Amino acid sequence: MHRESESAVSLYGGSSPANGQGTAIRAGRVPVAVYGLGKMGLPLATVFAEVTGNTTGVDVDASVVESINDGDCPVSGEPGLPEAMREVVADGSFVATTEGDAAAARASVHVVIVPTLVEDGSPDLTTLRAAISAVASGLEPGDLVCVESTVPPGTCDEVVAPILAEESDCDPGEFGVAFCPERTASGRALRDVRGAYPKVVGGVDPESTRAAAALYDVLTDNEVHAVSDATTAECVKVFEGVYRDVNIALANELATLTEEMGVDVFEAIETANAQPYCDLHRPGAGVGGHCIPYYPYFLIDTTETGTPLLRRARRINDAMPGYTVGKLCEALRETGVAPSDATVAVLGLAYRPGVDETRESPGVAIASLLRDAGADVIGVDPVVDLDAFDVRSAEVGDLPETELDGVVVATAHDEFDSLDWSELDGAVVVDGRNVVDGTEFETPVTTVGVGDSGRE
Repeated sequence: MHRESESAVSLYGGSSPANGQGTAIRAGRVPVAVYGLGKMGLPLATVFAEVTGNTTGVDVDASVVESINDGDCPVSGEPGLPEAMREVVADGSFVATTEGDAAAARASVHVVIVPTLVEDGSPDLTTLRAAISAVASGLEPGDLVCVESTVPPGTCDEVVAPILAEESDCDPGEFGVAFCPERTASGRALRDVRGAYPKVVGGVDPESTRAAAALYDVLTDNEVHAVSDATTAECVKVFEGVYRDVNIALANELATLTEEMGVDVFEAIETANAQPYCDLHRPGAGVGGHCIPYYPYFLIDTTETGTPLLRRARRINDAMPGYTVGKLCEALRETGVAPSDATVAVLGLAYRPGVDETRESPGVAIASLLRDAGADVIGVDPVVDLDAFDVRSAEVGDLPETELDGVVVATAHDEFDSLDWSELDGAVVVDGRNVVDGTEFETPVTTVGVGDSGRE
């Protein structure tokens, strides 16, 4: 299918200067397809539609596609997204479809932002491969394929480009491939896509890098940082997540050490971080989400020397929910309450404050471990639908009237600031996020990483 566009000469072909490329993109003469309309993909597609006026979104979920085309945003918890999406749908700049092949045949720029998960400690690129195959079905010479999904280093060179060459009518070198990682977080995706951070791009060849830089220079208000190649760009994204995982694991290990010393680890970390060369993260009840718990597995055991530090960090962070529950059970027994007879409220099943996502959430793991111990678990979360979890649910304001033997703070939702903690006095409190003011209690509050706060 031949498409009427300028992409073959003005974006991946090098015959037009950057300002001419920007004009063509903004004028809608370079049709864009975005594959994957989830929490990150829909904001990205919406911004592409705002800029190009000519964007097609692709998703395998027909209900998602139907909602978008009806002007109903299927993604919650993203400020400004429903209004922005509705506007570009209404003016015809954005349309969604389940027909990936048709979208690929129409587009000149293909942006892939589908999930890349980990199964049994190994990266699962099944969804990415399927999306790239759909792109290949409509690929034409001059097209540019940008991968925003986080992937193991080497994926664009070893997986994406070969699939495109094998399954399309194009020869290698006739199309561009670049890795352009999303640098967004749930709850602020629109802001991040529009330019909260510099945009990293790296192509499988210099022309792909140049073309991707020209494209994202139009999309973002921030600078575009072009790196040497696609594998370097892939490393940048994975390294960012791995750094945080290892840093948090270090903080958690330091917390267990200082607890034995009777030292407040939060005071020690805050003071140490006043030195500009120190940037210790904070310990807590665990690490959750779509990113940090998974990215280390994109590197683990990929070299002959192995990655013992990354494995150790994962073990430490994965153990924190169990460590937190252990602190609670220990404190319950000291008050004469068996864990199997206890009623415990878990405050926060979302993995991060203010975000209605529970993947790898420490709160979910804590609730499960408490149920395994025989406790009656009450879940409290202002943003998560608790019907999907095997817990009794309660509102934040109902806690003072609830007979509780224990409370675990797993997520630092702002709504928990309204709690009158003194009204929960008598319950064993394990603070997994260092947010409880222990001075309001007659009995000590156990803070993960601090031990008994001693504020009697």
